[in-house]
Amino acid sequence: MKALVLEEKHKLSLRDFPIETAETLGARDVRIRMHTVGICGSDVHYYTHGAIGPFVVREPMILGHEASGTVIEVGPDVRTLKVGDRVCMEPGIPDPDSRATRLGIYNVDPAVRFWATPPVHGILRPTVVHPELFTFKLPDKVSFAEAAMVEPLAVGVHGATKAAIRPGDVGVVIGAGPIGLVTALSLLAAGCSRLYISDVDEAKLALAASLGPITPVNVRSQDLAETVRKGTDGWGADVVIECSGNPRGASGIFEPLCPGGRVVFIGGQSEPIPYDVGAAMVREARVEHVFRYAHVFPRCIEMLSSGAIDVKPLITRTFGFDESVEAFELAASAPAGEVKMQIEMPA
Repeated sequence: MKALVLEEKHKLSLRDFPIETAETLGARDVRIRMHTVGICGSDVHYYTHGAIGPFVVREPMILGHEASGTVIEVGPDVRTLKVGDRVCMEPGIPDPDSRATRLGIYNVDPAVRFWATPPVHGILRPTVVHPELFTFKLPDKVSFAEAAMVEPLAVGVHGATKAAIRPGDVGVVIGAGPIGLVTALSLLAAGCSRLYISDVDEAKLALAASLGPITPVNVRSQDLAETVRKGTDGWGADVVIECSGNPRGASGIFEPLCPGGRVVFIGGQSEPIPYDVGAAMVREARVEHVFRYAHVFPRCIEMLSSGAIDVKPLITRTFGFDESVEAFELAASAPAGEVKMQIEMPA
């Protein structure tokens, strides 16, 4: 089948790829025709760097893991889905017998197979086979484009859960990219009364400010910690979530935090960063870390369906499948104001 293939660093091609024959339909699997696939920062990072930490692209790999589509075939033991159902898919498949899975933390199972993470292929291709257990039926109110946003939204919801948000909390989100913005939406849905969000992209900050009670902070000209202190009578924010992956942003994460506050690291760091233990200790800060997500896809779908979260403003550009290479080239250039780019597959 035709697929978007990362041949090597900085080299993409749309070409026939012999993968479908290897994807036999198991008894509890479904075959899905792709409809919409989002371009994730990790996809772009593999394109520009050829690796993310220990995950190195050593041979051609299909990209893409944020997706929605339609069920076109079901295995004989599938009970919750049928042909014609509109679905989105959780891209990580853990070992069902692993200790992590049995403990309910399947996202950190060392044996998890995650789309578009070497050596596992992604789903920028016409069809994919996926387990029923990690395939979720969509309500009529949720579009394919919104459904392809469930995967990044799951990161934000998992982060908000880790932060143990309480009604009325004041939050800070560092980074106004796709993950920062879905995290901001998740914090508001979880009960934060207001947020501060920092970045250097004025267009993204303006978009953030339009999403709710969010104060944008351009860290080129404003000091984030000082802005938060002024807005909280010197006390600080109840929760600070790092979504930028920028070492400078992460190194000062405790400065805007109130005593007894919570910090969550979401943005991946390519290198070790300074960790101010003293600043954390004097606040008795609780620190959490996020690796993908677990047990949140159904919650995300429910919030999209009810209107509790609206991700439509975050979808800033859509490409056809035949424009996939150009789409990735544009995404790699990090154009101002662009948040989530998506690719629509041919019917």
